[in-house]
Amino acid sequence: MPATFESIATTTLGSAASTITFSSIPNTYTDLRLVITGSCSAFAAYLQFNGITTTTYSNTYLFGNGSSAQSSRQSNNNFISIAPNWSGDSTKPGLIELDIFSYAGATNKTVLTSYSSDQNGSGYAGRLVGLWRSTNAITQITITSGGADTFSTGTTATLYGILKA
Repeated sequence: MPATFESIATTTLGSAASTITFSSIPNTYTDLRLVITGSCSAFAAYLQFNGITTTTYSNTYLFGNGSSAQSSRQSNNNFISIAPNWSGDSTKPGLIELDIFSYAGATNKTVLTSYSSDQNGSGYAGRLVGLWRSTNAITQITITSGGADTFSTGTTATLYGILKA
């Protein structure tokens, strides 16, 4: 990582879990980057800030699997869908990288996501832009797997602060 990236916290799951949470995020950085590596038995992962579950989130995404592509826009959600069709198999690896811009600023919060996953010879890759319509500083990030599914044991999530971006 460039010298402007500082690791804030890392979580490595010792057992399967449906959520990964980072709390008490300091407001000393310009932007945040969250990197998740591992697998999930769900086909999706969701993002919320500060425990807010109201319909203040939206996202637009494009993803493909080598033979077809899809796009969609979702408005007034209670989460940002950060990785539709991400893994879907607890034994197949995937990567999600999120950039969260001006997280401590007094503007709405924009998230840019890249994600990919292996599907045993095929796979998915996608890009997503999300919006949280709030001017509150982000102090907590929660990533949730879809439905009753879980992130697999060994999944790692690292939150970085970006200085003077």
